[in-house]
Amino acid sequence: MGTHNHHHDYNFSEQFQFAGIAKVLSLVAIVVGIAAIAFGLLSSDHIMVERTYANLLLMGYYFTCVCAAGAFFIALQLVTQSGWSAGLLRIPQAMASILPIASIILLVIVGLGLTSHNLYHHWHADGLTDPSSPNYDALVAGKAAFLNVPGFLIRQILFMGSYAIFAFILAKLSYNEDLAGGLNGYKKSFKLSAIFLVIFGFTTPIWSFDTVMSLEAHWFSTMFGWYNFAAMWVSGLAVIIVILVLLKKGGYMSWVNENHLHDLGKLLFGFSIFWTYVWFAQFMLIWYSNIPEETVYFYKRWEPEYKPWFWLNIIINFVAPLLLLVDRDAKRKLNMMLFVAILLLCGHWLDYYIMIMPGTVGSERGFGIIEIGTAIGFVGLFTFLVMTKISKHALAPKNHPFLDESLHHQI
Repeated sequence: MGTHNHHHDYNFSEQFQFAGIAKVLSLVAIVVGIAAIAFGLLSSDHIMVERTYANLLLMGYYFTCVCAAGAFFIALQLVTQSGWSAGLLRIPQAMASILPIASIILLVIVGLGLTSHNLYHHWHADGLTDPSSPNYDALVAGKAAFLNVPGFLIRQILFMGSYAIFAFILAKLSYNEDLAGGLNGYKKSFKLSAIFLVIFGFTTPIWSFDTVMSLEAHWFSTMFGWYNFAAMWVSGLAVIIVILVLLKKGGYMSWVNENHLHDLGKLLFGFSIFWTYVWFAQFMLIWYSNIPEETVYFYKRWEPEYKPWFWLNIIINFVAPLLLLVDRDAKRKLNMMLFVAILLLCGHWLDYYIMIMPGTVGSERGFGIIEIGTAIGFVGLFTFLVMTKISKHALAPKNHPFLDESLHHQI
């Protein structure tokens, strides 16, 4: 499809300029993050060091999940041959392009956490699998075939490596399509996406078992993988919405209108409900069956220092999007969507906090310089990398075969 049948008033070669206050703020945020992490790691207090590691894991995992969700979004649009999203694909593509960097950062964090015994000490301590040791733990010994350091690291490298390679290639094919035109790139992307979705679907639950669930090695839940997937997907959609709204407010991407925003809003609304369904199913089944090896997880989260956050998690991630996005008009308003997306990003930070902290720092949890600083640092890093990537290419995939359909999208 040539550009002759597109609306003449759109500038498909427009490029975002990443400069000025936005760039400065993202760099300042990175410095703040580095300072907060250094403050925690160099502390003489062991609890402060553990808290820093726990926060690094939280933000490293969150960062990688959001980038992986960008790759998943692209693959999903390609395999379902969706036309509505063609005009805004540059945003998830930029997220997917930096997945290799996010993966390396997370790999370093889990590697250091293992070797320094600041993370995963429930199954990584000495003597747990040795029957003659006073530290022997029959449950952990039973899982030793899966929970061992070489296996753990190999799986991390394989899973994140494969996601990163697919994400990078999918983004590259689309950027090349701008230059080459034709359908070759699109057809290749379609095949790659189908393979990627199968790999991603089967391995993300195991990846979340390794990265987060093994922090508390006695506990297990077969729903945990889907729960993590739902959180990842909602967070990824929220980030796409935030970037899109901010670009539109900056006068870019005029071809994306309230109909496209409405569709993103429906996805955000629907998958927030799905996240709640998985959360409730996991919690409810464990609560009423009351089996000790399962309830151990929620007992910790019902201690006084976690219980208010436990319920706040449900209010922010379920009640808020339910009430704020149920109305059709709300999903078509830039400011409303921006507000809900940012709220849900904070809500899912809290969700990961509740997943990670009780199994790492337990009752010594805190909320201060380390937590806020680490989060600011990763947000700055993400913003800097993604917006730099977005600024390097035209904001519209002008040779995308479904771009015309996207321009005429109405609901």
